[in-house]
Amino acid sequence: MTDKSRTPEADLAFMRSIVEGSGRPPMTLAICYLAGGLLYGLQCLFHIGQVVGLIRWPDLANLIFVVGITTAFLAVLTWAILKDRKAGPSNRGPLATRVMNAAFNATGMANAAVVIVFAVGAVRDQDFAVWLYYAAIVFALQAAAWYVAWVLKKKGWMLAVSLGGWVTAVALGVLVRQPMAYLGVCTLALFLLFALPGWVMFRDARASVRAA
Repeated sequence: MTDKSRTPEADLAFMRSIVEGSGRPPMTLAICYLAGGLLYGLQCLFHIGQVVGLIRWPDLANLIFVVGITTAFLAVLTWAILKDRKAGPSNRGPLATRVMNAAFNATGMANAAVVIVFAVGAVRDQDFAVWLYYAAIVFALQAAAWYVAWVLKKKGWMLAVSLGGWVTAVALGVLVRQPMAYLGVCTLALFLLFALPGWVMFRDARASVRAA
């Protein structure tokens, strides 16, 4: 027996909601962007202070600060992963959400490879500027991932982040030999293209968890 109240339009809307529904943004991804943008943006500000002479710490203190930034990031990220597991797998959402998550996960894998390549190259060539190109590649990869997100979700801020990441990647690549300009661009990009989108995703993730 069929339900005569259902129409082809209703069926189409239902199928579309399965594919394009909002889904639950993964907490891990949100925290990765929010904490990473804030912490590493702070580190860039620290380095700007060193360049202009406002910060003159001993080498050991500088090292402790830099290591502390990464330690704090890993601690927050671990908390986010555990919270994500408690809330349930994020890959149960609509197809668009799963594809978007896969795009960002793939970007993370590529970033890990890039870190190794540029770190080894910088040490081998004894040229710190080689390492600085790493940030440009990261922003380029992020721009690609955000473009995929925009195609799937059609949210204007995602396209803005994608375009901003592309511009940042080019700017960082050009400014590698100009420390102040490089740090300035990197600082702004970390706050605007990492921390801010991270906060938006974090807000959405918390709202989804509370509504569940």
